[in-house]
Amino acid sequence: MKCIVLAAGYATRLYPLTENFPKPLLKVNERPIIEWLMDDVSKQIDEFVIVTNHKFSGVFEDWAKERINETDEKIIIVDDGTEDNEHRLGAVKDLELALNHCEKDDYYLVMAGDNLLDFDLSLFIDFSLYKKTSCVMCHEENDLKKKQKTAIITVDENDKILAYEEKPKEPKGNLAVPPFYIYRNEDICRIKEALNEGCGYDAPGSFAAWLSYRVVMHAYKMPGKRYDIGDIASYENVKELFSGNCK
Repeated sequence: MKCIVLAAGYATRLYPLTENFPKPLLKVNERPIIEWLMDDVSKQIDEFVIVTNHKFSGVFEDWAKERINETDEKIIIVDDGTEDNEHRLGAVKDLELALNHCEKDDYYLVMAGDNLLDFDLSLFIDFSLYKKTSCVMCHEENDLKKKQKTAIITVDENDKILAYEEKPKEPKGNLAVPPFYIYRNEDICRIKEALNEGCGYDAPGSFAAWLSYRVVMHAYKMPGKRYDIGDIASYENVKELFSGNCK
């Protein structure tokens, strides 16, 4: 299985911490955020492809060299060529770019590199391989304003996705989808088709939403919490929560 990490954002709400440094490499309990995720799945992933922007590509290259020396993992850094937030490609186009640098595989784990989980991400991989479909993660969300700012799905008793909406004004359900996806090769290869048909390209879940109406997909209900590090306050909170945590 290959892992594509979306890390091309500029994290402007975390300035000045991220003005000249990428958010996924900020440290929590002495470990970069991205490494908390990678360490969970390193035994199941044979190649990490990390797509970033031109501004931070050099920082990621330096980090990757150190990581490879320690773990012997295969890590590829992809520069999407952008230099500021106003000209970013968007997550779906960055995913398409990363695929061009990936070796072909049966499954791809796709995730944002700036989130933390208090459970083992490898459980999501196990779920997807059991279902043998493309999958998303989900968690219960009952705050209307939060539901209107994220992707919301409904599922049946077997976790099959029935409906999938990005930032719905009137949400039909209460299952929110964070930026963690597993795609079968035959599904992720349709990304160009999706973009040609007008699929949104900024939110990472736009492609999953488009795909869910064309193929069978399932949703893994998270057994714990996910922490989105969006601003300095949330970053400080996560550092306190994970202090001394080896997960």
